[in-house]
Amino acid sequence: MIRTIFTFVMIAFMGIMSASAQVTGKWKTFDDETGEAKSIVQIYEENGKVYGKVIEILNPAKKDKKCQNCKGADKDKPILGLVIIKGLTKDGDEYTDGDILDPNKGKLYSCTIKLEGKDKLNVRGYMGISLLGRTQTWIRVK
Repeated sequence: MIRTIFTFVMIAFMGIMSASAQVTGKWKTFDDETGEAKSIVQIYEENGKVYGKVIEILNPAKKDKKCQNCKGADKDKPILGLVIIKGLTKDGDEYTDGDILDPNKGKLYSCTIKLEGKDKLNVRGYMGISLLGRTQTWIRVK
């Protein structure tokens, strides 16, 4: 009887821990050069893929900025509301095979994201191979 209760408690605990350790949610991004908080990105899942959308721009002077250097469908769209992470798929403990858009440069990079604990997200953008890129750490917004 005790073994059954223990097993049930452990299964419930693991379910709670895995639910809290999700990449989905709101994440605060930071400027690489100044270290200042830049925006809030909502990461969500749709049709088995992961996407990230800018839902808040923290600098009031940049709230109305558009993606002037972007190409294709994103050209001249407001950065607020822009989907910047596109089509990631789960691969073990990270998400890969998608893209991330740098709206300031208008460039699209390959992307991987991976949780570091439950409140830090390592976001890596790169061209070609992962060694040629940079990683930002985003912080979960509660």
